[in-house]
Amino acid sequence: MWKDMDEECLDAYIGVLLLAGVYRSCNEATDSLWDASTGRNIFRATMSLQTFRMISRILRFDNRDTRARSDKLAPIRDVWEKWVQLLPLMFNPGPEVTVDERLLPFRGKCPFRQYIPSKPGKYGIKIWAACDAKNSYAWNLQIYTGKAASGIPEKNQGKRVVLDMTTGLQGHNITCDNFFTSFELGQELLRRKLTMVGTVKKNKPELPAEILQVKDRAPLSSKFAFTDTTTVVSYCPKKRRNVILMSTLHKDAAVSSGSDKKPQIILDYNKNKGGVDNLDKLTATYTCQRMTRRWPMVVFYNMLDVSASAELTYHSVHIISNTKSIFAGDLLSQPCLNTNQTSHSWNPIQAT
Repeated sequence: MWKDMDEECLDAYIGVLLLAGVYRSCNEATDSLWDASTGRNIFRATMSLQTFRMISRILRFDNRDTRARSDKLAPIRDVWEKWVQLLPLMFNPGPEVTVDERLLPFRGKCPFRQYIPSKPGKYGIKIWAACDAKNSYAWNLQIYTGKAASGIPEKNQGKRVVLDMTTGLQGHNITCDNFFTSFELGQELLRRKLTMVGTVKKNKPELPAEILQVKDRAPLSSKFAFTDTTTVVSYCPKKRRNVILMSTLHKDAAVSSGSDKKPQIILDYNKNKGGVDNLDKLTATYTCQRMTRRWPMVVFYNMLDVSASAELTYHSVHIISNTKSIFAGDLLSQPCLNTNQTSHSWNPIQAT
């Protein structure tokens, strides 16, 4: 006999999912969680296995009859957007923020499923993320739903994503990889009182020719180029190989005293680049996800995973700081550079 599911029943269902994640039971058969001999009493005491499976099968996040057919995210958009709006309210990120992409593994039918061979799951739902670099708190998230209906690829997508993900932040440094980094992005972030550190693709037209040259470069050597607002460094870890980074945070040619002689820009980038990756590791280890063929459920499970991670971060930070929120204002007190410059002319190269 069917009956309406009340709030208490939904809370119980979510609690069971989260508890399964705590037990790291993602790959454990659902039957075994409720088994009298191999399972755990708390699952059977909360709800029956039949009830759990029924809710998992029928749970929906919108009205199919009234959804916008042109909106690929319509089956979960309302719930997703309301949830994302809550994330910045719980925690103010520290001075270092990482922007990167995430991939929720999923091989079922989805109108915007992506293939990213560098990711462990390869196929899945791509999510842009802005996380605190230190504790990987997810401050902002955005699902990528693929190309527009016209089929025309989005121009300057990396720049647009970073600006979207960092809306509302001031006084922070943004770390991102070469998909996002550009001179124009750095200037726009400076106008918003944000700085940037990131790797750069070697085909960027704004890079000076001297930075790209690797012939006759000694291993562990660095070349720097400067404008009034931006620093670029080319570092050669080995012969005929170089890595290029751009920064609006660093203003000199500082190099570490270690044996590898890495520039300070690279050291800071390596320190902060893993904010989103660490969130992926944490949510993958303690995920509450169950087997499903419906992509909205995959998104829902990840919302619970990220929420659990956010709750742990919130409480740990408040306990450490005696219930005081962390506010990132270290960079706000620094004078903002003049960002009206439009020239890409670089000052003489410095080699170390």
